[in-house]
Amino acid sequence: MLDEIAEAIQQEDYRRAAQLLKPLLKTDRQNPWVRFYVGRVQEGMGQRNEAERLYLQLLPQTTNPKLIRYIRQGIARIETIAARSRQDAIAAALATPGGDDLGVFILEPMPAEQKKAAAKTFSTVMKLDLYSARLQLPSRGWRFYRTGPLGELNYYATTLNAAQIPCFAIALSAINDLNVFTVKYFGTGDNGPTVRCLNSAGQPGTLTFQWSEVTQRVIGRIPLFESVVSFDAKNQLIRKTQTQDYLWFCDLHLPQRNCILRLSEHHYQFLNGITLTPTPGNAGETVSQNWELLMDFLTHQLPSGVLWSDFATFADSAIDFRETLNRLPSRIDLERRRPSLWDQAFQLYSGLAYWRDGWRREHANALPAVRSS
Repeated sequence: MLDEIAEAIQQEDYRRAAQLLKPLLKTDRQNPWVRFYVGRVQEGMGQRNEAERLYLQLLPQTTNPKLIRYIRQGIARIETIAARSRQDAIAAALATPGGDDLGVFILEPMPAEQKKAAAKTFSTVMKLDLYSARLQLPSRGWRFYRTGPLGELNYYATTLNAAQIPCFAIALSAINDLNVFTVKYFGTGDNGPTVRCLNSAGQPGTLTFQWSEVTQRVIGRIPLFESVVSFDAKNQLIRKTQTQDYLWFCDLHLPQRNCILRLSEHHYQFLNGITLTPTPGNAGETVSQNWELLMDFLTHQLPSGVLWSDFATFADSAIDFRETLNRLPSRIDLERRRPSLWDQAFQLYSGLAYWRDGWRREHANALPAVRSS
């Protein structure tokens, strides 16, 4: 019977081989040759994942040299087909419009109890060992994972999302193209709220909009640094940089206008425009207290908007990508003795949040439902 099964497989008559295997699966199911031929039928009928899984289970249980050789050949065939399919899919993605543009690839957090199973898929798709794959999957906040051609990153992102590993990829040029206006203060107008603001060239102007146009808010603290002098263990003078303070920033996304309104406690003129303090004209409020009142005002105006607030976690992974961050204008005007990549990191974080849902809509057919957070 096994010879007949082998002959049917050699002739690529997998249906006949499957019929011949049925009685053996009832009487001799644990026979390693029977199990191997089940894998060969699965492989021949295009069920390569199931066949590979069976081969990998069978290999360490087998002592017959001939069968071991056949199993390894089967695994090699499946890996060759998978590699060719992967190369073809990436080539097709690179050939799409904008496929060779520089992009960034972001991993989103997933529950810790799901990471063990997800790491197996992640290691296969990204060609990592299982231990490294598990370490890369974040439990909280976004992780800036890699840069590369957008088409290739889109292939990885859609493949991983299909396996319930949330991630996305965005072209760096899309973030560069956003118009960012620095808000000086909010005012009121007959047609809706207004902001007195500066454009990226530092030119003043006024923008009138509706609160319904604001789809998202992004908040985060950006550190300010100072150079200090101290003594080391040998009582020698050393100079080092330490964090002096943090400044709050808040971006309002207006996708209908392709722009971001950027507020900061450093630039906002609390004494101008709408009254935020409980007592009008009270000059005794601190900047931090006024900032809290401004955030309360925005929360009242935007009760159902999406809020992105985990910038610090994202920045920890993004700061290492110096070359990529240096390609981004920060649109943040802070008085610094030395430039800081934290400014670009916030610009990147806000831009990624701006385009994330659009990326998911564009690739909706390949993605499972994932809720914004």
